[in-house]
Amino acid sequence: MRKNVSRADNQQERLRLEGWISGFVDGEGCLTISIIRNHSVTTKIGWQIFPEFIVSQGEKSRAALKRIEKFFGCGYINLNTRHDNHHEQMLKYCVRSIHDLDKKIIPFFERNRLRTYKYKDFQVFRKIIKLMIAGRHKSEKGLNKVRSLIQTMNRRKYMKVLKSSETIRQNRPLASK
Repeated sequence: MRKNVSRADNQQERLRLEGWISGFVDGEGCLTISIIRNHSVTTKIGWQIFPEFIVSQGEKSRAALKRIEKFFGCGYINLNTRHDNHHEQMLKYCVRSIHDLDKKIIPFFERNRLRTYKYKDFQVFRKIIKLMIAGRHKSEKGLNKVRSLIQTMNRRKYMKVLKSSETIRQNRPLASK
């Protein structure tokens, strides 16, 4: 009988921890996708999709990030290069591996729904990760689909970096004669 009580206690502790992590990410986390110019042979279309799950925190709260890192069993903690008005070093816990995002981070937030606007960002993030796993981001059409999805995340403004010079020229207003 003692073994069953211990198992129930462990399950309750895990549920509390999952709720804490979900709430913590709602306040201090970010699901983001960037598109980076990459001319290497690994990208046929010259652009790389760069997804990240990030939780930021001051140095004094390193233990919280370590707990999250231990829970997920992936990612890493490093110094955040952000320069602003903080009075202590900022750290970030970051997961970039497509496999870990797909198999650990996304299932966690499917089970432990975010409660803020980040839930909408999560839905878009999940959709883009699925497109990447299917390899659809490797074509011009797929890249444009990812780009349009990114526009709906994190209250971003229109990204013109991916527009070709020809597209920009075609959309420029004609000078009056």
